[in-house]
Amino acid sequence: MTLAAAGGAPPRRFWRVLLAAGVLGALSAAALPPLYGLPVLVVAIPGLLALIGTSTRARDAFWLGCAFGFGHHLFGLYWITDAILIEAADFWWFVPIAVPGLAAILALFIGIAALAAWLVAAGWRRVLLFAAVWMLGDLARQFLGGGFPWNPWASVWAFPGVAGEIMLQPIALVGTPGVTGLTVLLAGLPALGRRGWLAGAALLVAWAGFGAVWRARPAGAPPGITAILVQGNVAEGDKWSPERAITIFRRYLDLTSEGVYRADQGRADQGHADLGHGGVEQTLVIWPETASPYPLLDDPEARRAIAIAAGGAPALVGSVRRGRDGRPRNSLIALDGKGDVIGVYDKYHLVPGGEYQPQWLPLPVDIVPGGGFAPGSGPKTLTLPGLVPVAPLICYEAIYPHAIVDEAARPRLLVNITNDAWFGNSSGPRQHLAAARMRAIEEGLPLLRAANTGISAAFDAHGREVARLGLGQTGIKLVAVPGALPPPPFARFGLLVPLLLGLAAIAVVIGVGLVRKWEISAHQFKT
Repeated sequence: MTLAAAGGAPPRRFWRVLLAAGVLGALSAAALPPLYGLPVLVVAIPGLLALIGTSTRARDAFWLGCAFGFGHHLFGLYWITDAILIEAADFWWFVPIAVPGLAAILALFIGIAALAAWLVAAGWRRVLLFAAVWMLGDLARQFLGGGFPWNPWASVWAFPGVAGEIMLQPIALVGTPGVTGLTVLLAGLPALGRRGWLAGAALLVAWAGFGAVWRARPAGAPPGITAILVQGNVAEGDKWSPERAITIFRRYLDLTSEGVYRADQGRADQGHADLGHGGVEQTLVIWPETASPYPLLDDPEARRAIAIAAGGAPALVGSVRRGRDGRPRNSLIALDGKGDVIGVYDKYHLVPGGEYQPQWLPLPVDIVPGGGFAPGSGPKTLTLPGLVPVAPLICYEAIYPHAIVDEAARPRLLVNITNDAWFGNSSGPRQHLAAARMRAIEEGLPLLRAANTGISAAFDAHGREVARLGLGQTGIKLVAVPGALPPPPFARFGLLVPLLLGLAAIAVVIGVGLVRKWEISAHQFKT
């Protein structure tokens, strides 16, 4: 029986094939952070391509890709349920809808890639077209419906150690979408048999060679800044409790004072102060997203308390503020050594269903009362006295390639503040951290990350981890801020690079197909 049998209705066998595709997709999720089970990809992608090859109808191939994508995202995004259960009394009904619904939407992009692959004959053109359309689908995921480019396959290389650092370096050249496309291509090549394995080995060697060379590029001189990442480790259920506000605030003040003391003691023990931007070594205090339980713009006493705890050092603090329209903003407030506000950045990539209720999400109730947060105007560079220019990223914004810096005023440092307490002790915080790490490589800039419950970390311009404070810990981490690299190709040309790569690959597939058709036609004419 063929898949087109039974008068055009899917036969029972097709449902078994759909289930197999879904299992392969679920298996592929094991390659994502924090498991990094890369070998599963050379089973999952060739398996899916084999199933596509059994399809006799375009729609069957499409549904096979969707089944694969559903299984992949269902297991890759399971942690979203943890966020819902924090307010289970109000949103228990959303648990069976949220992850499966989101997985079903994201699965459509892989379904389109599978459909495109079916349109060409089995062989290298099918593998190349599948990878190219998958990559272009990842680009589209960044923009459609507010965007959700979570768990790109480039992140499967973000495992710890030198090998992971090397394999991530092509991100500086083609960006996260480009490396995702290369990863899908590499995983699909074994479907071509022995020649495919050899081609994959050659691609892997070239990939690692480029990564090793790029990773060896020296960065500029360190700016002479000691950053203090403050991790208060406040449970999500306690963050907005009025009874807990003063306790939480004092915890952050005490941690900040401890960090400043340790930074000063470290300088005294070393007996020197490296000259940095502005001529003297500077300290920078960083609190996580919405760390202050008090709205700092309206509370000068809270600002002064932070300035005292910071020992006169500037501070970047997550806080909620209200605009002139009365709507709240998720903001980063920059304070000078006196507690005066010297800069404000408002988060502009808001979380759909978490910070605002999108119109495309038809739900019978308001899950974000009052319309939620108002978005900011876009990427911004903060120029702070005595410091290098800083580009702030608040939480979710760190997952967007080439949407994090103001190119007209290029920064020298990325600062990501976040609250991952919503995710619990799950894959979510690890996947989020991998995304932030990739932004550092794309932009060639060091990145400092302060998270409420963790993982707080720092990466240099090559994505090498230089500091970490683990999940669920209360404490501080002192970081000597590394230097920056000149803007790498992806930072200069942005998403145009993977877009052109994807279109070029499609053009090659179509061009070779037309040439083969012409050759067949010419041969038939001669005979």
